[in-house]
Amino acid sequence: MENNNSKEILLSGLGILVLVLVVVGVSFAVFQYSKPGAKNNTITTGVINMSYDEPQNGINLSDALPISDAAGMALTGNNNTFDFTVEAEIVGTGNTTINYAITATNDGSTAPDSAMKVYLTRVNNNTEEAVLAPTLMSQLGKTTSSELSKAPSNQYVLTRGTFTSSTTNSYRLRMWVDENYSDGSAGGTYKLRVNVYGAAAAQ
Repeated sequence: MENNNSKEILLSGLGILVLVLVVVGVSFAVFQYSKPGAKNNTITTGVINMSYDEPQNGINLSDALPISDAAGMALTGNNNTFDFTVEAEIVGTGNTTINYAITATNDGSTAPDSAMKVYLTRVNNNTEEAVLAPTLMSQLGKTTSSELSKAPSNQYVLTRGTFTSSTTNSYRLRMWVDENYSDGSAGGTYKLRVNVYGAAAAQ
């Protein structure tokens, strides 16, 4: 009986020893394998900024008369145009894409969105290129909860796009009362606020 117990103890001891050696061997092998495969991670980031010279980021119209699109597209001066710059800065290496949106919101106006037209251009060396043709505010698309730019929902979209490198774009926004506005007379105010949102795309 003692012989059998001694054999069982001996076999159990050998089994434990073999198990310990296997675990140590596997751990050592994993360590040896992972070490030469290690590499440095590169983290890429991007930021987007909006800048403007005016006291506020938008246009305020008060008691304006309806005008044609041709006259609206030629507007100059304070409260007729709003110049601003959107700058993307991509830091680091790798492929980073920033999704951005330039949006507009009615900032407490008494005139309806259906009365107002907006026209957005990109300015380069005093030359303007149309980004958004003259469009009624009420006919602009709106942001949703799934915006890639992370813009809040329910804002009017002036334009969307992507940056893949550090870039600076200059824009000019014009706004006027549509010549077909049914009221047909001056009156009321319209306050338009411009916002820019940006978010790095998932890698």
